[in-house]
Amino acid sequence: MKPVSLLLAVALGTATVVSAGPAVIECWFVEDAGGGRLSKKPSALLLRQSSESPPPRPDLDPERYLKVHDPAGTLLAAFRRYPRDAPAPRCEMSHYVPLPASAIWVSGLTPEQSCPRALDGRWLMVSMSSPVLSLSSLLRPQSEPQPEPALITVATAVLTVLTHTPAPRVRIGQDALLDLSFAYTPPTPKAATSLAPGPPPFGLEWRRQHLGKGHLMLAATPGLSGPMPAAREGAVAFAGWDDDEPLGPWTGNGTFWLPAVQPFQEGTYLATVHLPYLQGQTTLELAVQKPPKVTLTPAPLTWAAPGEAPPELLCLVSHFYPSEGLEVEWELWGGPEGRFQKAEGQRWLSALSHHSDGSVSLSAHLQPPPVTTGQHGARYACRVHHPSLPALGRSAEVTLQVAGLSGPSLEDGVGLFLSAFLLLGLINMLGWAGESAYLATSKDSVEKKTQ
Repeated sequence: MKPVSLLLAVALGTATVVSAGPAVIECWFVEDAGGGRLSKKPSALLLRQSSESPPPRPDLDPERYLKVHDPAGTLLAAFRRYPRDAPAPRCEMSHYVPLPASAIWVSGLTPEQSCPRALDGRWLMVSMSSPVLSLSSLLRPQSEPQPEPALITVATAVLTVLTHTPAPRVRIGQDALLDLSFAYTPPTPKAATSLAPGPPPFGLEWRRQHLGKGHLMLAATPGLSGPMPAAREGAVAFAGWDDDEPLGPWTGNGTFWLPAVQPFQEGTYLATVHLPYLQGQTTLELAVQKPPKVTLTPAPLTWAAPGEAPPELLCLVSHFYPSEGLEVEWELWGGPEGRFQKAEGQRWLSALSHHSDGSVSLSAHLQPPPVTTGQHGARYACRVHHPSLPALGRSAEVTLQVAGLSGPSLEDGVGLFLSAFLLLGLINMLGWAGESAYLATSKDSVEKKTQ
């Protein structure tokens, strides 16, 4: 390929990547309406624009139509890689007030309780969630909307906390890795130069909420000294900045690792990044799973005479988690109609039995009705559906043999012949061995008598 063609291909590929994902995120602006009520008003975030001027939105208040300026690029990059077929993220926007963190272990970030003047002004918090990502971003809007042709307010993304694994699924006993990244841009040049060069100290907090209970799993304050709460359950976090530019913006990593996950560790995990007077938080839903094993007895054959019911079929569904969402279906393949149909007969499920690893087992039972000669060779199948399995589920089957309609096949004859041949050979070998031993013993006796 010629250099010009190569450069053109690279440029086109880059343009394709940049243009992926939504350009505008529709949100709801949520605020207190008094009397314990909340009001919701439409708003929107313009992530990028295809022309020199933003598209007009006469349906929106200019203060709720925000053009995002993202110096760190984290927020915009998250949506450049957003799949085209993924559902639009749920987005809410609300007012935010900078305050010092309430946790004692992170109090070293804010030695002065009064908020610095550099953080004065209007602040907004944006929260988004979808199957692809979960994030929150603190935006600082300009004081006045930009004038015509499109009234819009430019807002700078100051602190963004993001995960690309909002709903991780982990098998029992495997390690869980909960992805987290964040980015910080000093809100004003004065705020950047008032601190020492390089990224500021920060606090990282991971909490778990499950069944109404909350636990601090891990806390870290890179760049600060002082007593810290002990990590729970062997949790580890990769807490640190990715770069050390003197004035920012900076990106960081707070990925959380939890070894050998057990069912009690599933739930909602809240990741919070603390900066002086600013906090960003996002949530992840950790689900613990274990796919079931499926066995069917009697197997591989079950026998019945015409007009009689086959033996009861037992389908053992073992060592799965969670117990919710399990479905057992009985199917009949073949038979008089020569196709698939739901199996008839009485069916029931046993109670759950619990295992030491947190998984459970149960058995499904089917008593088929009396068989006919036309059902010879039909197959009964036990099919299990569970959240940990693919859409088709997992199955085990048994073949129905009707007495009087089946004789020995060619394969059966060959098998019997080979078995008889091997048995005869074994008998001959044992006979030869016994005869040899007898002759040796007799020879020894004769020699002893002649001495």
